[in-house]
Amino acid sequence: MKGILGRKLGMTQVFTEDGVLIPVTVVEAAPNIVLQKKTVENDGYEAVQLGFEDVKERRATKANVGHAKKANTAPKRFVREIRDCELDVNVGDEVKVDIFAAGETVDVIGTSKGKGYNGTIVRNNAHQGPKSHGGSKNIRHIGSLATNGITSRQGRILKGTIMAGQEGGYRTTNQNLTVIKVDVENNYLLIKGNVPGPKRGMVMVRTAKCSKGNKAPVTLVDYTNAEEE
Repeated sequence: MKGILGRKLGMTQVFTEDGVLIPVTVVEAAPNIVLQKKTVENDGYEAVQLGFEDVKERRATKANVGHAKKANTAPKRFVREIRDCELDVNVGDEVKVDIFAAGETVDVIGTSKGKGYNGTIVRNNAHQGPKSHGGSKNIRHIGSLATNGITSRQGRILKGTIMAGQEGGYRTTNQNLTVIKVDVENNYLLIKGNVPGPKRGMVMVRTAKCSKGNKAPVTLVDYTNAEEE
């Protein structure tokens, strides 16, 4: 398992030399700093803790400032752990986008966009009620909450019952995405398809847990020479 932290910049599209259009998400991943290495002896599990994007010391807690100084770096805005990490790194080392290669399969973890308060039709894909003349007026209502009389006797709603409520704003993972391009010089990844979260949202790119296999890298059209001419 390996991974890196970054920001989702947005989506665009690229073309292969065969003329195939590929929708991609641009993930900016400046070098991450290894803040801590956890071991089975001390912590009960193995992991590498990464930090991304500096923050001013006056905006961080004393605990975070002291933790970052052990790695000779500034406190970080985004800190996550990579369990069972296969990278050979030590505290204070940098992790860059070159740990991935074009064609590799990855998972991208982020916080989905918040969509506010929604009903069960939007939030849970529930069916609407009948709309015919003289029919029920219960078109978008949640429906019955009773389950074999439990609710009426005990006044209790079963866990997991679909209801209206907050939609979005939760951690989610898009699995088995393909890395299209790795730009080490500019510190960004092009990942096929969409990834969770809004623009400028924090994401973690890691090795796919349930990988379906890596893909053959593709050759993209290079417009650099055309612009220079």
